[in-house]
Amino acid sequence: MGRDSRVALVTSKDFPDLWDDDHLLRDALRERGVAVDAVRWDDPAADWSAYDLAVLRSPWDYTDRRDEFVAWARSVPRLANPADVVTWNTDKRYLSELAAAGIPIIPTEFVGPGQTWTPPADGEWVVKPTVSAGSRDTARYLLPGQLADATAHVRRLTSAGRTAMIQPYLSAVDTAGETAVLCTPDATGSLSFSHGIRKSAMLTVRGDVTVDLDSEQITARTPSPAELELAARVLAVVPGGVKHLLYARVDLIPGPDGTPTLIELELTEPSLFLRHAAGAADRLADAILARI
Repeated sequence: MGRDSRVALVTSKDFPDLWDDDHLLRDALRERGVAVDAVRWDDPAADWSAYDLAVLRSPWDYTDRRDEFVAWARSVPRLANPADVVTWNTDKRYLSELAAAGIPIIPTEFVGPGQTWTPPADGEWVVKPTVSAGSRDTARYLLPGQLADATAHVRRLTSAGRTAMIQPYLSAVDTAGETAVLCTPDATGSLSFSHGIRKSAMLTVRGDVTVDLDSEQITARTPSPAELELAARVLAVVPGGVKHLLYARVDLIPGPDGTPTLIELELTEPSLFLRHAAGAADRLADAILARI
């Protein structure tokens, strides 16, 4: 299909005309004769049944209403990535499942409502909620000096009914940065490597401070063979398999011994950094056409 097809690129009230990077995808689809609308996920007037496919792109305000968002995803007839993936991937407790499957992750302690956190004696630690996007409610602390602040952060999250996750701060983010391995379907429909980028450190200041997303530095990067191998291992253990995925982003960082370690597996609404790789938007547009 192509002409006469309709695709919704799903966004939020903060990005009514989409995140800038997704303009490339919108334009690539329109060049292929597809009618494309940017539609808020919570728009009560939206007729999702009118679209051949709804593609999640920038619905980043869902984190305060995750239950509502998951229920919405289940109501959309044709959604990419699909609702079962959204349900699993929008709570970072999925990391414990990946760890149990043998995937190297950053050591993570989860503290839920009603639970008490016993902080370590020292070291540098990151506290964040398990449901979050864009580093919201995320902070870096140096213990023991900032113990009171870190403890208050955990308590603030759990008192609000949220689950906190505490991880050691890996210094490699300040030097090597993060590697994001971006995957989209190839010509056969199989999810495969598309392109890679390097992300600079975001938590450049210790303490509970607002993260400046506009300061994030993104550059193209070719992932190492070890990073590509780990990304493939991560995708191989996604519940339900990867055949139904339209995109995936695997975020990695060197661990203390230098080998790649998983930070996050982004399957719901990741930035895909299409501007940083020639042909990436066209590849994704072709993959969408193959599904409608």
